[in-house]
Amino acid sequence: MGLFSRIFSKKKNDTAAPQERTVLSIKVGDIITYDLRDFEVVGKITYRDGSYEWYSYQLLEGNDTIWLAAEMDDELELGIYRKVQIPIQKPYPKEITYENSKYYLEETGSARVTGEGRSASLNGSETHYAEYMDETEQSYLSFESWGTEIEASYGYSIEAYEIKILAGSK
Repeated sequence: MGLFSRIFSKKKNDTAAPQERTVLSIKVGDIITYDLRDFEVVGKITYRDGSYEWYSYQLLEGNDTIWLAAEMDDELELGIYRKVQIPIQKPYPKEITYENSKYYLEETGSARVTGEGRSASLNGSETHYAEYMDETEQSYLSFESWGTEIEASYGYSIEAYEIKILAGSK
């Protein structure tokens, strides 16, 4: 290559644009807009129960942390969850009363997990989970055992159009 070819050659652009994200491909570092607030994705947990897989994304805005749950069953299901304090022990009961509402056991099982970001310490762990639904089918309780501790979360369904995803990386 001659001198002029080197000077006038076009440089390749190695800074490709980030890939478009879906709720099933969100990555740590992305920004999620929900309820007129911008949350940073600081953690991601991938759950596997047999061949079935679903995700929970830890979203942070200031000191406020919420979880976005995403799974593709017969159709896309999304939910927003917040940690709550509910005393519970295993085996998980068939029904629970929380804030004057009854919740009924919908599903229970064990899942292997892969963690990223703030959830990286969970990598390779197994959790025994239980999902409950209220009588109106509008809100949920979720329980996950992590060693001797059981984490409780309260949640509700949302639609995909309620969130916007801004990719924070490729």
